[in-house]
Amino acid sequence: QLQACGGGLVQAGGSLTLSCVASKRTFSSIHRGWFRQAPGKEREFVAAISWSAGSTYYAHSVKGRFTISRDNAKNTVYLQMSSLKPEDTAVYYCASGSVPYFSVTITTAYDYWGQGTLVTVSS
Repeated sequence: QLQACGGGLVQAGGSLTLSCVASKRTFSSIHRGWFRQAPGKEREFVAAISWSAGSTYYAHSVKGRFTISRDNAKNTVYLQMSSLKPEDTAVYYCASGSVPYFSVTITTAYDYWGQGTLVTVSS
C-alpha cells in the first residue's frame, strides 16, 4: 500500500529526497510518517505530517535539516534531506495510519508500512 523510493549513496553534506506513494487503501490515514532503522538499532521516528492540515513533526536529530511535505493530489509524501551526516545512514520507511498527533513518533501507532529505501551517507 505504500511504496518508498529515492534512497541512494551520498556524501556527507549532500542532499536526497525520498518519496512515498500510497494506494487507495490508505486514503483514510490521518498522518504519514518517516522512520529509519540503522544496522543493529531500533526503528526510530524521523518526521511526520498530518494529511489534512499539513502540520509537521520532526525528531530533534533532523530538525532544520530534513523537511517533510505532501502532495495530496498525488497521494505522495516527501522527505527532503539536506546536510546529511554519516549517522543518517539507515533504511528509511514511510508509514501511514489513523494516528493521533500525540502518537506520531510511535511505530506501533501506524497501520501501513512501505518496504524501505536505503540511504547511505559516506564520510
